[in-house]
Amino acid sequence: MTSLSGKSAIVTGSTSGIGLGIARGLVEQGANVMLNGFGDADEIEHLRQTIADGHNCKVLYSPANMTKPDEIAEMLAYSDAEFGGADILVNNAGIQHVAPIEEFPIEKWDAILSINLSSAFHTTRLAIPEMKKKNWGRVINIASAHALVASPFKSAYVSAKHGIAGFTKTAALEVAEHGITVNAVCPGYVLTPLVEKQIPETAKARGITEQQVVSDVLLAAQPTKRFITVEELTAVVVFLCSDGARSITGTTIPVDGGWTAH
Repeated sequence: MTSLSGKSAIVTGSTSGIGLGIARGLVEQGANVMLNGFGDADEIEHLRQTIADGHNCKVLYSPANMTKPDEIAEMLAYSDAEFGGADILVNNAGIQHVAPIEEFPIEKWDAILSINLSSAFHTTRLAIPEMKKKNWGRVINIASAHALVASPFKSAYVSAKHGIAGFTKTAALEVAEHGITVNAVCPGYVLTPLVEKQIPETAKARGITEQQVVSDVLLAAQPTKRFITVEELTAVVVFLCSDGARSITGTTIPVDGGWTAH
């Protein structure tokens, strides 16, 4: 019997990067999983089948756009119909844009707050009623070290992630007596497609080379001088889903190579 056998999870933004790794990790522990994200339909279907292969779990997919509350509601309704409600909700979907405040595009600000912050509110508000019925639930928000500290040229992202930290604490207090925990995992830099895209943008914003961005910007703050791995983050998420973590709630857990110890 695997540790999460019989449980069901939704992982937003899980067609690549951190979310995909977490989805795989939850399936490996026996959980049914709803994938979500953008991408080529055939590639996503192949991915869905590959993740499910060899595991006695349902792996489904929702194309819900995390900027659209009605599509988020459809995804949660789909989960309720197929899984009997999500036991585990991992709010991972996120985007980034790097620019000075005075040059920051208004539409980018709105999109980042919508996807990185508001979507977590919408998924959580819809998932909690079913979790309360079961007297068991895990809400895990993939925040960032930027939920705890700031960096220049990332005003929207840092604001959204600080918001996630506050939302995590508030939600945890509201559901603490219902067997539901709410936590935020705060990774440092992970070499995902999102981070890879930032490298040339940051080089342009700061007027330095891309190699300097990696060594002097991205990894400068991480005392370990290496990127965090998706596997390391997945291990933390899996632990937070376990019964051993039932007294851990309302926390922001850095997985940042010591970044926030400065």
